[in-house]
Amino acid sequence: MGCTASMYAVGRRRKKPSIPEMVVYVPPLRIPSQSDLQRSLKGLIPRDLVDRLACLRNQISLVAGDTAGSAITELSRALEEYLSLLIGLTKKEHGLEGLVEFKWKVLEDGHHDSSVSNSWFELLSVVHMMAILTLSEADLLMIPKDHSGSGIRVVSSDCKRDAVDLLLKAAGYLEFCVRDVLVRIPADIKKGFSKDLQDGVLEALSIQALGQGTEIQLGLAVESQKATLSVKRRLACEQLIYFSQAYHCLSKCDMNHEYGKKHLWFIKWKFLEAKAAAYYYHGLILDKGSEPACHVSAVCCFLAAEELLTESKKACLSFCLAAPVTRSPPLWGAMKHLHQKIPEVASRKSQMYGYLLEEEKGLQALPDLPDFQLSLRPDDYVLPEMDEAWDRERWNLQSQSLKEHLKDSEDEIETE
Repeated sequence: MGCTASMYAVGRRRKKPSIPEMVVYVPPLRIPSQSDLQRSLKGLIPRDLVDRLACLRNQISLVAGDTAGSAITELSRALEEYLSLLIGLTKKEHGLEGLVEFKWKVLEDGHHDSSVSNSWFELLSVVHMMAILTLSEADLLMIPKDHSGSGIRVVSSDCKRDAVDLLLKAAGYLEFCVRDVLVRIPADIKKGFSKDLQDGVLEALSIQALGQGTEIQLGLAVESQKATLSVKRRLACEQLIYFSQAYHCLSKCDMNHEYGKKHLWFIKWKFLEAKAAAYYYHGLILDKGSEPACHVSAVCCFLAAEELLTESKKACLSFCLAAPVTRSPPLWGAMKHLHQKIPEVASRKSQMYGYLLEEEKGLQALPDLPDFQLSLRPDDYVLPEMDEAWDRERWNLQSQSLKEHLKDSEDEIETE
C-alpha cells in the first residue's frame, strides 16, 4: 500500500554473511503474512479504522522483509502503534475476537507457520516479534565490527551494559506473553500454534535472556579489579541456575524440529560453561582454607571444571552445526579468561596436592555449589493504551453522517 513508503524509509536488503555469528540466542523472526482484514471486518467497524489496521500490518511485513529484520527502530515503532489498534479487536464488548484469520510466516524461509482466527494470537505474535527484535539488537551489540583491520574486536563496557538492559526488556516481553496472553487463549486454539509459541519455549527464552544478562555481568566482573572471587562465584552460580531453569522449561516441550534442536544445544552449551565457571571460582575459594580437606575439595572442583569446559566445547560445536548453521564468536567475557585458566589451574593444583589426593581418597567427593537468590528480573511490560479510534461515540457520529450522505444521494437521484 502507498502509505508504507511514505512513513518508513525501506532500505536495501542488508547483505548477510553466509554463516552468521551468534552471541545472544535469537530464534527465527516471524513476521505477518497476508491477511484480509478488510473483508473480515467490513461493516463492523469504521472503514478508516480497518484501513489503519491493515496498513500498519502491511508496513510491518514489508519493512521486515525488505530489511531482513534489521530496521529494528522502525519496526518497533510500527509494532507499538499497531498494538494500540489491535487491542480493540481483543475486547469482548466489541465481539470481534475470532473474526479475522491472522497469518504469520518465518522470515528466513518464508514458510507459513501459523494461521489462526484469534485476535489474542495476533497480539501474542506481535509482542513475540518485539521480543525477538530486542534479542537481535542485543546480539548486534555483542558482535563488534573490526574496522581497524587488526583482527582484534573489542566490545565496550557500555555496549555490554546496554545489551544487558535489552535482554531484560526482551525477557519482560516474553514473560508478558506467558503470564498475560497465553492464558486467554483456549487450549484447542493453541494446538494450531507454531512450536516457537509453546508456553515452555517462551518461558525458557525469557529465563535464558536473564542467564545471558548474568553471563555478560560475569564477564564485566572478570575484567574488573574490584570484583571479588565471591562476586564472580555468585554470578557464575546464578547463570547456572537460569540455564537449568530454562532447560527444565524446554523439557516439557516438543523440540523435535530444526530450530528446537538448535535451541536445546545452545542451552546445554551455556549450562556447561556456567557450571565450569561456578566450580572453578568455588574451587579458588575453597583452596584458601588451611585444612587438607579444603585443598582436596578445591582440586575436585578444578578437575570437574576442566571436564565441563571440554564438554562445553563439544556442545558449542554441536550448536553451531545444528541447522541453521552459525559461527561461534571469538572467546569473550569470562570464557576468554577461563579457557586458559581452568586447564592451567587444574593441572598445577592437582600436581601440588597429588599426595593429599592419595592420602584422602575418601574425601574425593565433588562439593555442592552454594545456592543463591537470583538477581536479575524481567522488565515489566504493559500494553499501550487502546487507540482513541475505538471510541464508540465517534462511530455513532460517523454512522449518522453516513446515513445522511446516503439520504442526500437518494434525494439527488429523485430530483434528476
